[in-house]
Amino acid sequence: MSPFDVTRTLPADATAAALRSDVLLGLGSDPKQLPPKWFYDARGSALFEEITRLPEYYPTRAEREILIARAPDIAAATGARTLVELGSGSSEKTRHLLDALTGVGAYVPVDVSESALELAGRALLAERPALSMHALVADFQSGLTLPDTPGPRLVAFLGGTIGNLLPAERAAFLTAVRRLLSPGDALLLGTDLVKDEDTLVAAYDDAAGVTAEFNKNVLAVLDRELGADFDPGAFDHVAVWNPDREWIEMRLRARSAHTAKIPALDLAVTFAEGEELRTEVSAKFRRRTVEAELAAADLELRHWWTDSEDRFALSLAFPKG
Repeated sequence: MSPFDVTRTLPADATAAALRSDVLLGLGSDPKQLPPKWFYDARGSALFEEITRLPEYYPTRAEREILIARAPDIAAATGARTLVELGSGSSEKTRHLLDALTGVGAYVPVDVSESALELAGRALLAERPALSMHALVADFQSGLTLPDTPGPRLVAFLGGTIGNLLPAERAAFLTAVRRLLSPGDALLLGTDLVKDEDTLVAAYDDAAGVTAEFNKNVLAVLDRELGADFDPGAFDHVAVWNPDREWIEMRLRARSAHTAKIPALDLAVTFAEGEELRTEVSAKFRRRTVEAELAAADLELRHWWTDSEDRFALSLAFPKG
């Protein structure tokens, strides 16, 4: 393997096809909804990076604190020689793991964005020229085949991103990850924890309005990619805590009754005044729920680490048996 390989498992038109499918299904449902992955075009990704630096948005800081403090423990517990990162993005947090995982010789970042993989991978390789990288342009929810790299492997899914999956999707995802793991491999999972409602809502509805702009960016994506005529100014950003499901919902609420046209899909979408479009679910967890969901996927939770304020957790799980 050369120092930096890129393998595309997504067809070239997969993203466009998935967007069309999600919009047809989601905007035709009642209530209306869209999956959060469509936030992340270049503008959306930049806005999210800005969100992670906001005073209200604690998850990134809390997870970084755990990684810095516990990376040596993760290294000792796994003895990993390959690090696989799902939804790797900028690979920023990866550095904390690689600093401690001194036995790792191969890094496998997985992301739907080839440009993000190229940018992050080249930067990381410049810092660590001895590291072999095999980037995968793939959707981790649509089946994944890992390259042949040395074991044990540590599969990392960080940032609390698992909370964006609905319960059935989480179960399917964890089962799929379990199938990737050989004896001795491990899963490192980041989960945001249940806490008081005010703290949670503020993290998704900041005073500066950055999250509101991020939320409305999904409409700009539809306008650009599908020729739609959504007006982001016609919607208000809403963040709501659902105590029964223990998740935050981000929504866009129509300020008045109107119809948006999507020519690429020959679709007209009618909104009543006050009608809401759900754009994200962000589930929050307790240790017992994480342990139970891992166990249902034949994974055993062996280590649980939280930040100093018990806001966020990293779980280290291994295949049972």
